[in-house]
Amino acid sequence: MARSIVFLPIFFSLLGLVCSAAMAVSHLDPQDLELVSVHEEWMAKYNRVYKSPEEKQLRFKIFKDSIARINAHNKVEGIKYHLRVNGFADLSKEEFEAKYTGLLAKPKDDLIDHASDDTYLDQELRGAPASVDWRDKGAVTGVKNQLLCGSCWAFAVVASVEGITKIKTGKLISLSEQELVDCDVKGQHGCKYGQLDKAYEWIIENKGLVTEEAYPYKGIKGECKLKVAGSPAANISGYKRVPANNEKALQLAVAKQPVVVAVDSNSDAFKYYGDGILSGNLGTNLTHAIVIVGYGSLADGTKYWIAKNSWGRGWGENGYVRFERDASAKEGVCGLAMGAYYPVA
Repeated sequence: MARSIVFLPIFFSLLGLVCSAAMAVSHLDPQDLELVSVHEEWMAKYNRVYKSPEEKQLRFKIFKDSIARINAHNKVEGIKYHLRVNGFADLSKEEFEAKYTGLLAKPKDDLIDHASDDTYLDQELRGAPASVDWRDKGAVTGVKNQLLCGSCWAFAVVASVEGITKIKTGKLISLSEQELVDCDVKGQHGCKYGQLDKAYEWIIENKGLVTEEAYPYKGIKGECKLKVAGSPAANISGYKRVPANNEKALQLAVAKQPVVVAVDSNSDAFKYYGDGILSGNLGTNLTHAIVIVGYGSLADGTKYWIAKNSWGRGWGENGYVRFERDASAKEGVCGLAMGAYYPVA
């Protein structure tokens, strides 16, 4: 009898949760019942666990709205890209931006006035090929994942340094993003946000970056461990800005090496990108950083950029995204032509 009494509170607590969940389901519209099972399968796939029935109801509503917008887009005739349900489907716009982006972009006026075409379009960068893919040239490491950390700025900068290191030395070395997240603190805020130019400046001052193996990624900001990480495995001597709002200048830069770009990632088009070529007016609020690793054209003449993201291989085209190139808007699709940087070895 004593043992039964001990477990009675636990039993009624569990019963209460079950009844709450049942009541939540009973209030759903009949057409939503099928979507409940879809949501359950999605939760299992992405290891999502909610703290209460109330939170689950809230997340289901966001999930339902996301599914509706994704389906509506994919039904449009003649679209150039498709959306896909991914691990972001139960997050609000504000939550998504806080957890999965992390770029503190320069003011737009500063981006535009910072550099001029005359100083950039020199003889060295003329004569760009019709297409290039730095993955085929072995200058791009595998797709990485920033996890629940706003460290896109670190991943994009590191990817560009990995690229130029391979081009100059013949060695592809996976470098440490965590070193930047932990140690670059002059105006940078780890998993909250960071700036691209400051990241390059830190690498130069630190005389390089160590390997990812020596300083592995944790997805949280920790104590700087420079003294135990060892000697830098790759270094740069400087960095340059591509003139803003000039996709021709960007093409000339990408012809030479992978280039970091700031983009607006808060549209459904980017958040739920599945495949195809992103196009259209998708915003210019620069909240995220990625690295362009190539460009090319389709048989119908559509020109595109190839960019590596830092949300794992489950997003987009195995972790990559293609944007329309030479877009009608001078800022480029998602504002990709507004703020672009590349390192100098």
